[in-house]
Amino acid sequence: MLNPYLKLTRFAVNGKESYGVQIRENQILDLRALSRALDRTLPSTLDTLIRLGTKGQRHAEELVKKANDKNKAKAVVSLDNARPFAPISNPPKIVCLGLNYRDHIAEQHAAMPDDIIIFMKPRTAVIGPEDVIVKPPSVGKLDYEAELAIVIGKRGKNISLEEARQHIFGYTCFNDVSARDIQFRDKQWTRGKSFDTFAPIGPCITTSDQAGDPNDLWIRARVNGATRQNSSTRNMVFNVYEIVHRLSQVFTLEPCDLIATGTPAGVGFAMKPEPKFLDLGDLVEIEIENVGLLRNRVGQAG
Repeated sequence: MLNPYLKLTRFAVNGKESYGVQIRENQILDLRALSRALDRTLPSTLDTLIRLGTKGQRHAEELVKKANDKNKAKAVVSLDNARPFAPISNPPKIVCLGLNYRDHIAEQHAAMPDDIIIFMKPRTAVIGPEDVIVKPPSVGKLDYEAELAIVIGKRGKNISLEEARQHIFGYTCFNDVSARDIQFRDKQWTRGKSFDTFAPIGPCITTSDQAGDPNDLWIRARVNGATRQNSSTRNMVFNVYEIVHRLSQVFTLEPCDLIATGTPAGVGFAMKPEPKFLDLGDLVEIEIENVGLLRNRVGQAG
């Protein structure tokens, strides 16, 4: 069955990086290969395509539409033969929201925030689908957080609420991996959430005009197949457009910026009757309606 959404992915085959559109669950249409077959010009990287905003999206869409079945057949890549990468290789900023889901606020018995609460993650924390979340020896309480991430496609400052959608290229899955022992001991969030590998993203980016209503998507997290988080972006305190609007009043948003919009109830540290943290070998799956399924296993440093 053909994928009804434009899902852009980044991958490598035989060590050669490319990017494309996921057309089936296990197949990618390699856009760079397709552009060569049609003698068309296409940006060399997915990051560059995103920086073109809607123009970049149109490039990809037109390429797929103009290709005949023979051209497409030559450009199809099986995921069995490809190594998936994080869809964005070098985000300028990774901005994360805390306490932005009503059900997550309730499970902590916390007060409803009057404004967005933010922290940053370094880009060195980014990993892609199937990559290993490294549990540092110094961390005892490793946790997951399923989040919808906004991918910015157009630069902007002091963006109005009405114009916010125009600055969003698309959406991807995000796991805000957290070392709770460090986070709670520091009484602020940056160090406990910034270790290398603590920002898995992917496996693809669904463009904003094909993701449906971003403020009404189901979002789930599973650990070893057991559902831990099962909510909806309807439960966000500040929706995606409000987030873009408010953040742009603080700093300039740039193409390829990632904004993680917060997590719903069901995180490990809040489980009852006792917390359930991640152990070595655990498989964490973050799945969001119309966006994708991000899988990562917990391991040790190689």
